[in-house]
Amino acid sequence: MYVRLPNSLPFNVIDNAVEFGGEITRAGAPEDAARHHGGGSPLVGRTAELGLLDTVIDRLGHGAPPFVDITGAAGIGKSRLLAELCLRARRRGVTVLRGRAAEYERHLPFHPFADAFADLDDRPPHASNLLDAVSRIRGGRGAEPSPGPVPAAADRFGLHRSVAALLAQLGRAGGLVVVLDDVHWADPASLELLDHLVRHPVPGPVALVVARRDRQTPTALTAALTREVDTGAVLRIGLAPLAEQECIEGLAPDLPRDRAAQLYAAGEGNPLYFLSLLHAHREDAARRRTSSPASAGNSVGELPTGLEALLLNELAPLTPTQHRTLEAIAVLGDHAVPPVIRSATGRTDAELDDDLDTLARRDLVRPGPGGRTMLRHPVLRTLVHESTTARRRVEIHRAAAVELSLSGAPAVEVAQHVERSVTTWDPQAYAVLRQAAEQTASTAPTSSAHWLRAALRLLPDTVERGAERRDLMLRRARALGVAGGLRESRDLLHKVISTAGPDEAGVRTSAVVLCALTERHLGRYPEAIALLRRELSGHPELSPADRVSIGLELSSSAPHNASYPRMRGEVARTLADARTLGNELGEAGALAVAAFGEAYEGGVAAASAYAVQAAGLLDGLPDDDLTALCEPLGRLGWAEAFLGRFTDAERHADRGLGIARRSGQVYLLPLLLLCKAHVRIQTCRLPSACELADEAEDIARGIGSGELLAFVLANKAQVRIAASAPGDPEALAAAEEAVATMGPSDNWRASMAWCMLGYAALTGGDPHRARDALLRAGGKDLGGLQPSMRPLLSELLVTAALATGDVGSASAWAERARDEAEQLGLPVQRASAMRSAAQLALHEGDPAGAATLLAEAAALCARSGAVFWEARSLLLAAPVMTAAGFGARGAAMWEQGHRLATGGGAGLLVGLAEMTRPSEPSTSSTAPPWLASLTAREREVAGLAAEGLTNQAIATRLYLSPRTVETHLSRVFRKTDVATRAALAARMARS
Repeated sequence: MYVRLPNSLPFNVIDNAVEFGGEITRAGAPEDAARHHGGGSPLVGRTAELGLLDTVIDRLGHGAPPFVDITGAAGIGKSRLLAELCLRARRRGVTVLRGRAAEYERHLPFHPFADAFADLDDRPPHASNLLDAVSRIRGGRGAEPSPGPVPAAADRFGLHRSVAALLAQLGRAGGLVVVLDDVHWADPASLELLDHLVRHPVPGPVALVVARRDRQTPTALTAALTREVDTGAVLRIGLAPLAEQECIEGLAPDLPRDRAAQLYAAGEGNPLYFLSLLHAHREDAARRRTSSPASAGNSVGELPTGLEALLLNELAPLTPTQHRTLEAIAVLGDHAVPPVIRSATGRTDAELDDDLDTLARRDLVRPGPGGRTMLRHPVLRTLVHESTTARRRVEIHRAAAVELSLSGAPAVEVAQHVERSVTTWDPQAYAVLRQAAEQTASTAPTSSAHWLRAALRLLPDTVERGAERRDLMLRRARALGVAGGLRESRDLLHKVISTAGPDEAGVRTSAVVLCALTERHLGRYPEAIALLRRELSGHPELSPADRVSIGLELSSSAPHNASYPRMRGEVARTLADARTLGNELGEAGALAVAAFGEAYEGGVAAASAYAVQAAGLLDGLPDDDLTALCEPLGRLGWAEAFLGRFTDAERHADRGLGIARRSGQVYLLPLLLLCKAHVRIQTCRLPSACELADEAEDIARGIGSGELLAFVLANKAQVRIAASAPGDPEALAAAEEAVATMGPSDNWRASMAWCMLGYAALTGGDPHRARDALLRAGGKDLGGLQPSMRPLLSELLVTAALATGDVGSASAWAERARDEAEQLGLPVQRASAMRSAAQLALHEGDPAGAATLLAEAAALCARSGAVFWEARSLLLAAPVMTAAGFGARGAAMWEQGHRLATGGGAGLLVGLAEMTRPSEPSTSSTAPPWLASLTAREREVAGLAAEGLTNQAIATRLYLSPRTVETHLSRVFRKTDVATRAALAARMARS
């Protein structure tokens, strides 16, 4: 039951109503609940803002922005507005989850989300993977490691997707609004999750609403929100000071107008500050009524003008023990529950109850979720916390650490108090910090790095502890590396390398390899290569196994920076060393690197041999043995993809993904995800390719590597081009960002970024920009283009050149593509060269020649499983066939190409199909009697057989059994009076 607050109530209650919308419960007035929206008093002002929020609630899932960003200064009314939003949403039957970040809990992972998900106690989701998301968010800062298999979402990026799925599920039952307050204080894990949810809005009737102080918000979150404001995905509501009339009439209608105006001017329209001044004014007036006239001459100018002083004045009437209890509550934060407060204050149960009752009556504290006690406003908590002496804060944290440990609280819950209370060597405290770091390593690496730093501060810096210190430093460097702190990680690794003793070769090698990888992510390839070469030449005491590890990392610099031919000798030496040692892991890794390098350079025979050998070794090893070979697995997958072995490529990428996730090697996930996405482009499974590219982008942004992000964005552009309608701006934007992120680099990844920019520009109708971008990537001689992909990329140049009227260049590039494709012998590249030649034939007025080339290109792609390029070839061939006089075959090719394009979600090809859609056949035309005698299915089978497809391929394409295809073909041969497929193809071509 809620009632209107009379204006004569003390300031602390009025502040509660204005800022928090707190519920003041009194008996006997149920009718006021509806009238005052559940708050202690009606919301003052904010009519326009409420109108916007009402629209968001009413249109959840139907065009409303999925994200609302409320900004404003402290005390401006953000929390009060959120309270009103929550009430209005609940009245409409919408589920509301509300959480809050806290200033002194910034290293507790997912703190505001855990606070919000506390409301799910009595309504757990049913799906096990979503239950896992809740448990890892709410207990991610404290849950013990799972004894069973680690779920696929064990890494933080998988967890982000699980949380999004959870929110989508919750939203299906009438809508969902997630409200997070004070996100300017959010922990890094929460900020990263918010960034994911901003860039990938939850589908369905779900909205996220955050409130924050703009100036205190981390730059990355501000940038993400601002970017999406421009796209319309985020609705920003900036709270300005209240208007003078609204403020005075809503908060102080009984005050003389001139005095109220003076208070308003002093408070500058901030309701919290205005009410503080109002409270001070009324207390002063009460004192004047009970004191001598000589003491009644105060004016507004003599009132306390600092908000801090005004709020702290409320604490003056407290007794010393009550004040100590309030300090304990402010310091403990989420752990301000009776047992911990009692331990921190030394009060008995009865004494503590009396203290809490007094503090509650003065509205300094109030009950919070989970049985905890909290100060009524974060500003008040900050003031009490900062006015508590440092010694007293240490005592409170120490008592909390002891009490939580005794109660079996998770390590992360205890760690925050240990860190703030233990400054000298303490084995138990040290163990807690290490355990907290381990528990947060996969989902909140920034927090993990923080706890490891705290553990290093405790660990004595002695010779005896040196190896242990370096182990911690190495662990912390790994955590920093995957959390976006690449430079700090690199600096820490250099310390490990420079201080490692001669008996710590393993630690030193691990640090060197990880440092080289970090240098690569920073785009510092020369530094990475120099570090590795120095280690190999300057440390003869290295074990053969360590030399293999370093050799593998050194070989991995190709073709990113050093060309593979320059590194071929290094790869051969590493392979020989591994074989001499009988080191199967090292041998498999070297073979995979060799397969990738040769496949990139177009050495198809050598690449195929290496790939077969590498696959033979890797496939026979258990997953646990392959933890150190996730990157070689990815390289093998890419090699197989370049060679057109799509099934093997996806199989190895999948295996690498599983191992990398379980072992926490997040930095390798983009390589593996993009390999899988590349395969799914080729095989025309675009929706899943988009999901894979998006996940890779999330990870690259989280790691903070510009080099990696540029590579990911280039691949994302390729996926978006294929999946979207021609000229889609998102594809072009991704390619442009890839080029901008890469900067002036001139390596393989930079070349790929420029190629994708050219591809996007060409599909967008700008052949001049396409040509310039492709020549920027490859140079005038196209030497900068990937050799094994050069015919495919040259096809883009041929198309651009013909569109700009440069027939000479088109002819030269087409001729070169033909020569290189024949040398490669790869079906997809040969088909591309044929499409280039077909473009020239058509330009020269030879539709029959062009039709033959395109039909052969389609057949080549079909036999290799490259469905995307098969569909493209068919759709290009269809109108050419018609122009060459083969209308029926052209229509059949169009139908087949259109079916493949739509089934694979290839928006680019669906757009091409619309442009090449055959006209309706004339009713006066007649088909030959033998053709008219074929059923629709027999014509379809005959057309595919004429294109060269085997019975098995036709069966797969048409979802039939091979026996059924054989039956259809027998009838076709009988009806057409032919005996062979070649004769059938000739007869169909003539008709």
